Formats: sequence, C-alpha cells, structure tokens
Amino acid sequence: MNDELVGRHFLALEDFLPSEVDTLLDRAAGLMTAMPSRPLEGRSAALVFLNPSLRTRASFEVAMARLGGHAVVLTPGADAWKLEARDGAVMDGAAAEHIREAAPVLATTCDLIGVRSFPVMESFADDAREEVLRAFAAHSPVPVVNMESALSHPLQALADLLTLRQVFGDPRGRRFLLTWAYHPKPLPIAVPRSALLAACRAGMRVTLARPKGFELPDDTMALAARFAAESGGDLSVREDPDEPFDGAEVVYAKSWASPAFYGRFADEAPLREAARGWRVTERRMARTAPNAPFMHCLPVRRNVVVDDAVLDGPRSVVVPQAGNRLPTTMAVVLSLLGAGVAR
Repeated sequence: MNDELVGRHFLALEDFLPSEVDTLLDRAAGLMTAMPSRPLEGRSAALVFLNPSLRTRASFEVAMARLGGHAVVLTPGADAWKLEARDGAVMDGAAAEHIREAAPVLATTCDLIGVRSFPVMESFADDAREEVLRAFAAHSPVPVVNMESALSHPLQALADLLTLRQVFGDPRGRRFLLTWAYHPKPLPIAVPRSALLAACRAGMRVTLARPKGFELPDDTMALAARFAAESGGDLSVREDPDEPFDGAEVVYAKSWASPAFYGRFADEAPLREAARGWRVTERRMARTAPNAPFMHCLPVRRNVVVDDAVLDGPRSVVVPQAGNRLPTTMAVVLSLLGAGVAR
C-alpha cells in the first residue's frame, strides 16, 4: 500500500503524480488476479448520485462489497434532501440541506464519499467551478471521490489507462486517436478531457480529431500539450473525419458540445448537424493499424456514434474497458482508505 494516497481526495487524475497513477494501475491489475480477504470490513462509502449511472454505480457498489465494506447510495431529490452548494445562499427554494452540513454528517457514519454531479450546461464558467464537487471536498473530513463532474471523470480515465496497458503493455509511443463523433445532443467534456489528458500523460502520440467549432477549452489543450512534452509523447489536432484514422493504433470516440455555443444549443444545432458524418465506421477503422482497438466509455448510441459492425466486431474493447471500472475503483478505494487502517 502507498500510504501517500491515504486520506486524499480523488477529484481529477491530473492531481496525482504519474508515479501515483502507476501505483493505482499496478494495484488494480493485482486485484484482478488476487483479492485480499475483506480488507474494508466495517468500512462504508456514501455514494451521492445527482445524475444517472450504470457503470459507476454498479462498479462502486460491487467494489465495496467485494472488499468487505458497504455502500450507501443516495439520490438527492429522490431518497435524500435536495442539496445546496453555494456559500451564502438564501435557501428558500427546492434545496433543503446545505453541503456544509451534509458532508460532515455523512462523514460521521461513512469513511468515504463519492459524488456524481453533471454540469448544468447553461454557462461553462459556472459549470467549470464544479460547485457541488468542490463543496463536498471542502467540507468533508473523509476522502471524496469524483464519480464524474463537469470537467473530470477520473475513475473512467483510470480504467481507460488500465485497458491501454492490457492492449499494449506499455502504451508509450503508441498512436492514440481521440475523435469527436456525432451525437444528437450536446454532451459534457468530462470524458474526452480526461481521456485526452491521460493519454498525453502516458507518453502516447495523441491526435485529437474534431470538426471546426468543437474545440476543447484552451486551458485543457495547454495542459495536454504540457503533459505530452513532459512524457515524451506528442499532440496534434485535425479537423478531418478520415485522415486521422491512418495508422492509428487505438481509436477512442466521444462527442462533446461546441464551446462557442455552450448553453445556446438551439444555435449550435446547425453546426452539429453539419458534422453528422463524423461517425466511426468499418471503412474508417480499416485505415488504422492492424487490430487497432475501438474504445468508448459507454453508453453509446449505435449507428450514430459508431456502426454496429465496429461495436460488435473483434476490435471493440468497450466491454472489458467497462469491466476495468471494478478493479480500478477497488484500487482507488483501498488506496484512499488504507486497507487495515482503523477509522
């Protein structure tokens, strides 16, 4: 166990040193072959879901159970009080409880708090403040785990890195294509941003392909370029839906909203519809390196984002990629709580 991780929040993968990420990945790989005997006996996690979840909820609940612990799942507004995050708020609306009380109260009975809080998608500046997640981190005396926020999905990024390890051994120097794909609705940037930063930090040769108008934020691109330079990788950007597939050794598809029209999605619609042809097809996958895997975080819209032939074909690793959410979540929980360390 790496004691340096005990007690820390897990809000974004870039908050951790590359060596610490490697420690988590090593631990996750080890858990796939040898499980400890109930190291979290008597420990608990409160999982606060402000948004829907399939993989994150299932993997986190099962992770706690397999480690001998217990998960308490809460849905504010359904089976728990609606929460307020803003300091100084006059709480005369729908929210009945402030996170200033909710977080420390949960910490009296639970050893860890997971928070899933999607962006509102009205103002990027407001969403980027990640008020709910940051409020939990500020007021919780126990570790807080980001189960997806406006800017980051570190649990998914860690599973993505484990998948790349399984495919390549060492992914350094491999050609990683992150391609925008058409989706009928504007989506958050948490997954593509996290995937981009993780691949750049892993020393891969990263290409970001997206239509004009669907740039990722400048600070994200600057951070990705710095990570690529520090790791010995590189980063390029393309605005062509076909050419970036040439020689790619892994293809990761994801859609995201246009920053120029953030919160004004009726105005974005023509730009999005003009890019409807950005879809992962067999023809495009044929341009990649032999056996290049196809990755996606799921859920995915078939024959909109990616063709059935690709998703159901031998190159698709989306199911084992999703399966890697379990060992990586177990690794995070064990590392933050410290197996065998008393509360």
